Amino acid sequence: MALSCFRLSAVKERRLMKVIEHIHNAKNPSFSYEIIPPLRGKTVRDILDIVEKIKKYNPPWIDVTSHSAEAHYEESHDGSVRRVVRKKRPGTISICGIIQNRFNIDTVPHLLCRGFTKEETEDALIELNYLGIENVLAIRGDETNYKKSIHGRKENYYASDLVGQISDLKKGIYVEELLNAEPMNFCIGVAGYPEKHFEAPNLKTDIDFLKGKIKVGAEYLVTQMFFDNNHYYQYVEDCRKSGITVPIIPGLKLLSSTAQMKSIPKNFYVDLPNELVDEVNESPENVKEIGQNWCQKQCENLLNNKVNNLHFYVMNHADSILQIVENLN
Repeated sequence: MALSCFRLSAVKERRLMKVIEHIHNAKNPSFSYEIIPPLRGKTVRDILDIVEKIKKYNPPWIDVTSHSAEAHYEESHDGSVRRVVRKKRPGTISICGIIQNRFNIDTVPHLLCRGFTKEETEDALIELNYLGIENVLAIRGDETNYKKSIHGRKENYYASDLVGQISDLKKGIYVEELLNAEPMNFCIGVAGYPEKHFEAPNLKTDIDFLKGKIKVGAEYLVTQMFFDNNHYYQYVEDCRKSGITVPIIPGLKLLSSTAQMKSIPKNFYVDLPNELVDEVNESPENVKEIGQNWCQKQCENLLNNKVNNLHFYVMNHADSILQIVENLN
């Protein structure tokens, strides 16, 4: 597999496309990436540095995560305590605009149900449309730690509701009826869970929920991270048997610290294979190398089984991921 499949010596001017077009038009394996906005108070420079590294490999698209506001309690000098609600990581839309318009790389902003009203979601989609961004990933998001007062506004409770709202905008249907409203043309992605969503009673029920999202307009899905490819293969087989035909892109993450041995299963509800855990326990000082080698083997196995689109959860650490891309030459 030639590295030229993934890499360009210079960034060529290219037509921006929808994710589904990238998938269908790809003649060679392609790698997409997912990054996270900087913490409040930090600059976007680190993110741009990551994109500078990634762009050498001609990524078809880059996802940018979204985060709802959280409640915090701050104590002042006089001892009084006040409740403050703010986003820990703002900037999803602006970062997508910078990446797409400065680097000419398609971006996929994440849109959440939790913490946002339908009106706020519509405003976000209008802004994305103005920026020329036509891809979104619709997810429910984590439970917020405060109850937002919406004063008669509407909410999307499930990802299928959010997909439905975006699909309505593709028909020119807005939250408030508008005369001669112009439609927006978004490609809609959703999340899938090879080891099932933690709230679903079983995988069959979870796949039924997924079918509901596709029925109302989802065009592709990206899976939650997994560390055993057998989970992905079985998930794809089960989805196909249920009648789901949209592309199912595997999501991959590197294990990079011993702390993640606890945090990943706790926060993402995925299992770590015995072989991987044993190897880290035997040599914890080499956890980064072990995690990188494990992920590379996953990639090789997926590519050898004709899975041509891989999605990396880079977050804010690109070097190890890009080393894997180099090694896949």
